[in-house]
Amino acid sequence: MKRREFLQAGSAAVSGMLLLKSRVAFGYDANSAVRHGLLGCGNRGTSVATSFAQNTSAQVVALADLFADQLAAGRDHFDKLNASLGHQPIDSKLLFRGPHAFEQLAASKDVDLIQISTPPFFHVQHLEAAVASGKHVYCEKPVGIDVQQARQALEIAKRVKSPQSVDVGFQCRNAPPIAAIAEKIKAGALGKVAAVSGNYNAPASTEKTRPGAKSDEYRLRNWLWDRALSGDILVEQNIHIIDLCNWMLGARPLKATATGGRNILTHFGDCWDNYQVDFTYPGDVHFSFASTQFGADGAFDAGLKLFGASGSATVPYAGPIQVTGAHAWAWKDAAATAPGSGTFAANGNFSDNLAFADRDKERTFIASITSGPAHNQIAEGVDTALSCMLGRMAGYQRREVTWEELLLHGESYRLGFNLDQFA
Repeated sequence: MKRREFLQAGSAAVSGMLLLKSRVAFGYDANSAVRHGLLGCGNRGTSVATSFAQNTSAQVVALADLFADQLAAGRDHFDKLNASLGHQPIDSKLLFRGPHAFEQLAASKDVDLIQISTPPFFHVQHLEAAVASGKHVYCEKPVGIDVQQARQALEIAKRVKSPQSVDVGFQCRNAPPIAAIAEKIKAGALGKVAAVSGNYNAPASTEKTRPGAKSDEYRLRNWLWDRALSGDILVEQNIHIIDLCNWMLGARPLKATATGGRNILTHFGDCWDNYQVDFTYPGDVHFSFASTQFGADGAFDAGLKLFGASGSATVPYAGPIQVTGAHAWAWKDAAATAPGSGTFAANGNFSDNLAFADRDKERTFIASITSGPAHNQIAEGVDTALSCMLGRMAGYQRREVTWEELLLHGESYRLGFNLDQFA
């Protein structure tokens, strides 16, 4: 064989191997449908799965939920959505209900991807089943509500197979203006960062009622009010801002002090309605974070500010995203939005600077499944969850708590009842 023929043949062989690798290793052509199973047909779960179906090659083919009414509502919604997209309705055999629905979904050979949108207390248990089944997994935050669950999640991370892809729902990182300013900050636009401030001020969550519901069912339906089921507001919702701080600083906090309490809310539950936390990061960088969650006026304001030797950066959910100082820069499409003018979205589907956060996060995740490289974001998700637990523990104990103390003595939570009653 002549050298040119050899090289051409070799090139063709390599090209063929690459195509084969993509199809065999990942099991998909770039545009083929990823069969999507939704675990948890509530507000957020339905919103995210709808976005997957509308913005990616994923097709919702299976649903699972503890409660029959939520499963039925999910089926009605996704049958209509699938029809609008030219897809078949959900097969009855791919509807799973009850306390073991997550195991049935994980065992299904008709599902490629499981989206975990159940109350946070169950995330790690459901993650373990989904990963063990070999499914790709999109797990909502937080990855654990206590240290024991966080440790369990890290063990699960070690068992993720290649090319299995697992993402954690920190979609704010993928919002185009936030991703753009993060690049500027990481490239040194602020110089040495000295301090950070952040806030997450949201209205109270609304009560979920069901005629004839007993106390355990009421707790489950109102899990946002329940410390064991949600992790409290710092771990369940405020986690997005704390995650952005960790990500932009490239570090996790070393210790924290905190105050707060339940000063306004009087309804069922034990979650606090306000937090004030001071996190200390490497280099003695302090992150001052404040959170409130009460009131019915719908007022909402969340964001992050970083202050450095060469300038400062403003990263709000709504309002101008910009760098001021020696390396001034602004995201042009956000300049006309007034700071603090955002509207709270109970399903997490925010507009303004986060308008494309879910879409771009989901597209990146599906691309990791269809063409690689695969993701394994569990450990990073655990780091952020533990950062929030650090602030929570400091608040509850009214003292400074170090990362090491958290890992040794962090709070542990139990459900306190048997889910089999809902079989």
